[in-house]
Amino acid sequence: MDYSPLRTALADVVAIPVTPYDTEGAVDRAVYRALLRRLLDGGVKAVTPNGNTGEFYALTLEERRLVTELTVEEAAGRAAVLVGVGHDAATAVEAARHARAAGADMVMVHQPVHPYVAQDGWVDYHRTIAEAVPELGVVPYLRNPLIEGAAIARLGEACPNVIGVKYAVHDATRFAAVARDAGLDRFVWVAGLAELYAPSYWAVGATGFTSGLVNVAPNVSLNMLGALRAGTTRAR
Repeated sequence: MDYSPLRTALADVVAIPVTPYDTEGAVDRAVYRALLRRLLDGGVKAVTPNGNTGEFYALTLEERRLVTELTVEEAAGRAAVLVGVGHDAATAVEAARHARAAGADMVMVHQPVHPYVAQDGWVDYHRTIAEAVPELGVVPYLRNPLIEGAAIARLGEACPNVIGVKYAVHDATRFAAVARDAGLDRFVWVAGLAELYAPSYWAVGATGFTSGLVNVAPNVSLNMLGALRAGTTRAR
């Protein structure tokens, strides 16, 4: 399967939309659709429903499915949809399969919540999810500095649909070492700490970054992407 269009979508600003609620505490569908249209009209090419900015862990199963479906409907081919999945392996697999059925392009796997996960356990968890949806691109969300590049490389060898890594450790030097050991060209490396860390991550191999700022000012994030691609981070 050719994953190159998905890799291209990741090497960009990856928007993490907020999940709006109405006064009764339910997901406000109209406001969420309006937000998505604003992002798409602003030029965003990749959207992640059920990300941390969207309060993934506060959403019910039904709400996560609703947000996924609304995002796919609004994106309608204008942007790649990268759905956040997580919790235990069975729940994550079920969510990934729902994302596939809804028409999403990729899934982003939230980091397992247990703080003492072993390298082998990390690989097995992500492999279980990736093998369940071979048609989708898979992007591990990595916030644990103890996971080594060798573990990511093993996952990539086992699962060709693991095409990117969202790396969110507050240490660009550590990121550089992990990306080198995992395979700088094997994966699309997405700076998972948004605009603040994008320049330092970009300098050592990242080609995309996540953003919550796009919810407020998509042009700022996209201008920053243009500056990084041009090799200048001069303020505008």
